[in-house]
Amino acid sequence: MSVFVIAEAGVNHNGSIDLAKKLIDAACNAGADAVKFQSFKAENLATKNSQKAIYQKETTNIEESQFYMLKKLELNLEMHKELFLYCKKKKIIFLSSPFDHESIDLLENLGLDIFKIPSGEITNLPYLRHIGKLNKKIILSTGMSNMNEIKNTLNILINSGTKKENITVLHANTEYPTPLEDVNLRAMVTIGNELDVSFGYSDHTLGIEVDIAAVALGASCIEKHFTLDRNMEGPDHKASLEPQELKAMVTAIKNIELALGSGIKIPSKSEKQNIKIVRKSIVAKTQIKKNDVLNENNLTVKRPGNGISPMKWDEIIGTKATKDYKEDELI
Repeated sequence: MSVFVIAEAGVNHNGSIDLAKKLIDAACNAGADAVKFQSFKAENLATKNSQKAIYQKETTNIEESQFYMLKKLELNLEMHKELFLYCKKKKIIFLSSPFDHESIDLLENLGLDIFKIPSGEITNLPYLRHIGKLNKKIILSTGMSNMNEIKNTLNILINSGTKKENITVLHANTEYPTPLEDVNLRAMVTIGNELDVSFGYSDHTLGIEVDIAAVALGASCIEKHFTLDRNMEGPDHKASLEPQELKAMVTAIKNIELALGSGIKIPSKSEKQNIKIVRKSIVAKTQIKKNDVLNENNLTVKRPGNGISPMKWDEIIGTKATKDYKEDELI
């Protein structure tokens, strides 16, 4: 099964439908499987005086509240429809993370097959029940959470009507950008093993190394923020990949996936031709006459490998030569 790569446009469209479409084009060009936005009504998401995160204060107008920042980044119903149809035309999956009940209904009515639950909603019981009831595929991000919280969330989703095999749990860290020492990538594998669930990684580090490592550790889904230009104004641009980097990440993931192989240790098709050239055989060290006893003084081991294997050394030592041999001749 190939790794499902989500190019996370998030709110990097800055409220512009044209910019959103350019982000979809870039995700297609990079070879991503899906492009993901965020669906919310600022009124339903944050109180009027709710504070911004530190990284948001650094990347946006410090005077502006979180509410007014979010208000400018909303996508309305018409924009959702337009982007959904544009993705269909471009043959890439449209995804969006809903942040409130109204947005869940909007995406359900739009016909989404996969629902992405963002890290911040992992403790939102009514929200989780609402999504669980839809019986869709679910990708669950788990930034800021511990194993018990993830277990509880899975139970809520399953008890509400979603099959466990339809849920993929993404290990994540919600600091933008995430310091490497806080990634704790092994926790992703712990999630998969302890909860017996499909797992992956939602990444907010700079660069692409951690995503490649996640695939090597068995991630079935990778999500990564991207932007057209890291210098744009907005909360998430700074911690996002630019289009060429996104393309390099997708290419690297596909290469790693190919290289991981079946896990069965056998000679590969390409190297079989080298066995006879690189392995060795038992050969005459000196001239040997018929009926001479073969011993360590008149035998040695050299390439090529199309004679008697040196693994049969003990069986050959002490036997008699059945014919004359020149030096270097295969026994």
